[in-house]
Amino acid sequence: MSQSQPWFYAWCDEAERLDGFAAALSALVNPVALLSLMMSHQQGCETRSVEEVLAMIRAHFGETNNAHLSSGVKLNGSECAIPFGLKCYTDESERLHPWGPLRLTAGSRKWDFYPYELAVSRGPRSVEAEAAAAYHVVQGDIEDLLLRLCAPDASGRVPTGACTDKEDWLAPVAMCATYNANAAELARDLALSWVSLHHKESVPRIAGMSLSALRARVDAAPHGARVPMNSTSELTGSLSRETVLKALATPPATLLEALEAAAVPDDAWREAEPKARELVELRRQLDDEDAGEVPPAFWVDVTTRGHTRFLEEHAPFHVRRLPSGGVVLATHPYRTLWPLWADALFVLGLMS
Repeated sequence: MSQSQPWFYAWCDEAERLDGFAAALSALVNPVALLSLMMSHQQGCETRSVEEVLAMIRAHFGETNNAHLSSGVKLNGSECAIPFGLKCYTDESERLHPWGPLRLTAGSRKWDFYPYELAVSRGPRSVEAEAAAAYHVVQGDIEDLLLRLCAPDASGRVPTGACTDKEDWLAPVAMCATYNANAAELARDLALSWVSLHHKESVPRIAGMSLSALRARVDAAPHGARVPMNSTSELTGSLSRETVLKALATPPATLLEALEAAAVPDDAWREAEPKARELVELRRQLDDEDAGEVPPAFWVDVTTRGHTRFLEEHAPFHVRRLPSGGVVLATHPYRTLWPLWADALFVLGLMS
């Protein structure tokens, strides 16, 4: 189980990067929060004015002078107010160390974002239902923050982004959420994963490659080449060059429909869901001062190995088509997207 808060990443061409940073900042910042800016070369300011912050960044951003901003965000799902850090890196800095180039962290510690306890009513407990309720507390916020970073407006300047509970932008199939501005290029998640894993390349350095360039990199690999996946299943233990090429040749609509079909919750999750919904409603009642009398309740730890293991093995996947034509794939940060991809590729007959 990770001990860190979620990390969000977005790729944007340097010519539009400051505009992307500005749009994300405006979508994230709580209007009453203080903004604290520090540039790599020690310029900085503390203010409540977004305009003042952006003016200083535009005046100094360049070469290895990056922007590091701290402020507060109000989460739409849980309605909590937590700190966030938003960073913007130049291409020169990215060549030295691939950090982003746009990176967002939510919370200053793990428990700022993830619930460490939940209220339950008197009676028999269910670890599975408690874990599922904890999933519902954070899942909407994961997708919301990813979209506030990658698609705060209709510009489309950010073609791709992702989220993980690790401190690095890993292969898309190893992340807990990805964003693609164009659903027709969703297979780039597989191609980007292949190139990163097979050639040991950092994802931030290659995330901006065109789909055709990624396809050429995959095609140039030896026939039968495979990359290992973090999976205990023999069926899904690795990803082959041939599978990626077949997925790239599959009509995007067919691939998207297969992912949607594979995102159906499993039996264990469906069994836990009714009780989980009761726990979510109990939490809402306890938080609502006008809810009136609520059932007697007590707080329980939802960070035990039993809770986290259930999320690692059973947290459902969400395939979200966006009005803009983009798509988000997401699950809980304790899980990765690879099982979703593996199931979809198997159903389509593409696994080899």
